[in-house]
Amino acid sequence: MRRAVALAAVLALFFLHAPLLVLALFSFNAGRFTVWEGFSLRWYAEAWQDARLVEAAGNSLLVAAAATAAATAAGTLCAWGLWKRESRVLMLGMSLSLVTPEIVTGVALLALFQWLFRFGGFQLGLHTVILAHASFCLAFVVLVVLARLRTMDAALEEAAMDLGATEWQAFLRVTLPNLLPAVLSAALLAFTISFDDYVITSLVAGVDTETLPMVLYAMARRGGSPVVNAISTAVVFLLGAGILAAEALRKPE
Repeated sequence: MRRAVALAAVLALFFLHAPLLVLALFSFNAGRFTVWEGFSLRWYAEAWQDARLVEAAGNSLLVAAAATAAATAAGTLCAWGLWKRESRVLMLGMSLSLVTPEIVTGVALLALFQWLFRFGGFQLGLHTVILAHASFCLAFVVLVVLARLRTMDAALEEAAMDLGATEWQAFLRVTLPNLLPAVLSAALLAFTISFDDYVITSLVAGVDTETLPMVLYAMARRGGSPVVNAISTAVVFLLGAGILAAEALRKPE
């Protein structure tokens, strides 16, 4: 039975990852088509020299970094607040944001921005993408940090306050250091989610703003350039490394 279960797991994982393996293989193909013509780094070089791709990658990194910083800071404080004074209504709202389809979230954010900008004269751009990404990454940060907080002993903060620390000082000097692995794990998860988002980004980005997923989707629809294989392989490798790092940080010692 154990061997059968293990075999089924291996087959399931192979089924899930076989397309990625094929994609990675042909990103090193010297030819343009799915016929192996020899090993080459040609498509990686072309991707590096493509000004549009480089600009889009820079936009994605900027958006992901800013959204991660905002979501991690706000999410950590929110998790701490929920740990101190649990609220079923807030937890329900947090859970609802996780199961809401991205297209619904994107349309709702677009309507909100359009309504707000009507009074301020602002335009859609990177700032709206950052705000949108921070909003949907917040829930992931809260859940990861809150899971760690629920394993902590509340008496640690109480002892610090008994010794003269304020509630805020107890959080900064006692709770936050113990939360650091979970906070870093949540930040890596938020960065990964933000970097590869397409649906919401395509709705709230301006006409002159493009992120890497938007450019890759446009290139793929025009005919599947091998450059897309190269960039996709690099993104999968880098984000996969981030997810593995987040998982390593999340595990308790």
